[in-house]
Amino acid sequence: MKSGFGWIEIGDTRYERDVIVHADGHVSKRKKKPSKKFRKEYGHTPLSEGELDFLEREKPDIVYIGLGQDGALPVTPRAGALLAHYGGVMKPTPAILPLLEAETGRYVAILHVTC
Repeated sequence: MKSGFGWIEIGDTRYERDVIVHADGHVSKRKKKPSKKFRKEYGHTPLSEGELDFLEREKPDIVYIGLGQDGALPVTPRAGALLAHYGGVMKPTPAILPLLEAETGRYVAILHVTC
């Protein structure tokens, strides 16, 4: 895995958007719509609890949050509390990638590709 501003490569595929790596290994687009209502408050669309409802179904052992190239993605307090339940690890996206490559347990990763 590798990333740069505005993109991330997972396997042989390059994504030019935020993605979720699900517990079963498939990759999907991050759906920011539930968090857009917080945009004015945070000056950026944050990661909010509204985006995390799938975690209950997937039951990961750990959740990794790639906070963007510079680590600037805001996380709402309620999302932070929910992520803590799953042992959430939040770091800039480039710092998260080696952790994902080394992870042997069941995980979910939400990866922001800008800021």
